[in-house]
Amino acid sequence: MTSVATAQPQLLSQINERSVLRVLQTSGPCSRAEVTRQMSVTAPTVSKAVATLLQSGLLEEFDAPENGRGRPAKQLRLATKTAQVIGVVLDARECRLVTAGLDGRLDRTSDTRFPTPSTYDRLIDAVAEQIETLRQRNGVRSLGLGISMPGLIDSRDQTGLLSPNVPITNGRAPAVDLGHRFGLPAVLLQECHALCLAERQYGNATGLDDFAMLDATTGVGLGVFSRGGLLTGSNGLAGEIGHLPVDPNGLECGCGRNGCLETLASDTALARLVSARLGRQLDIDGIVHDVRQKRLSVGRELNRVTRHLAYALATAINLFNPSTLFVCSRLFDLDTGLFNRLVDQTGRLAMRPSFEQCRIERARGSKREGAVAGIIEHLTDSRIQFDERETRTVI
Repeated sequence: MTSVATAQPQLLSQINERSVLRVLQTSGPCSRAEVTRQMSVTAPTVSKAVATLLQSGLLEEFDAPENGRGRPAKQLRLATKTAQVIGVVLDARECRLVTAGLDGRLDRTSDTRFPTPSTYDRLIDAVAEQIETLRQRNGVRSLGLGISMPGLIDSRDQTGLLSPNVPITNGRAPAVDLGHRFGLPAVLLQECHALCLAERQYGNATGLDDFAMLDATTGVGLGVFSRGGLLTGSNGLAGEIGHLPVDPNGLECGCGRNGCLETLASDTALARLVSARLGRQLDIDGIVHDVRQKRLSVGRELNRVTRHLAYALATAINLFNPSTLFVCSRLFDLDTGLFNRLVDQTGRLAMRPSFEQCRIERARGSKREGAVAGIIEHLTDSRIQFDERETRTVI
């Protein structure tokens, strides 16, 4: 058993390090004096924490611009020039990778994509090849990997349990496998959870402690942010509404059942309907392009999918009573009036008190940003590492 004398100084140091990171995440670049004021601690406490974070590569120092009032103080910031994290998005049709500094800003020049391979081993090898390329940047240290993936994910052991859209990952742990291969911290996020983190860090959910995210892209999923944290359930499976049975005589879903909500209310559902009518295979990107070029009309299919999407939104509002519900979908790119019609239809289906207190908005964050936000949060929170026995002993 760890003694108070042994555990408490280490724990306090880790708490101070995380507090420094939080100040810089919230306020941007600061001097040591500014960090000290915001944390309300002593200067030596901040200096010790900063020294450890600089050594770990999470922070970097730079010279502030001259202000004509003497030598400016050194500024601290989350590492952006000397370190990076890598975000990986695994999806049904393609995979994408991107790098970012610890401030979360994506390096658009690093954006890489490739078709999703047909086997798990090929998937890991293809992702690893791209990671190796992204790690070759001179003078930039890679600190971790964040991986966004659809389906049910056991957050305790980081294993994919069931992914109807990427079934090659069932029973597999891509973050564990890639982390071991490169000797890097890695975290696997359910894609709706990733979108929640993206919206909170980079979108319209900044500062919100209570909101929900409905993803209607490849499938239909729901992420819920409650009281400042993700609502994950006992092992990360909470919020899975895409496989609610809606039509028992409907299309067979990747989960093995018929007529699941995500077969009716997603970008993929629309693409399937349009492809069936035209007799040729189209994805949502191709449909959006052709509609914008006025070469294609999809009004009938769009109305059908929108009705089911309104049901998904009403279900999320009735179940979780969020203050804000964000919706992620390419459907809104097909018709400028669709979003307002969707909100109206949702209002007719949801319980009125809950609906009237919920603001519905289109999501701004992306899965790539979510993967990046996930690994940054993991690196930040892992500054405090102690088990349950140590917690009891210290307290």
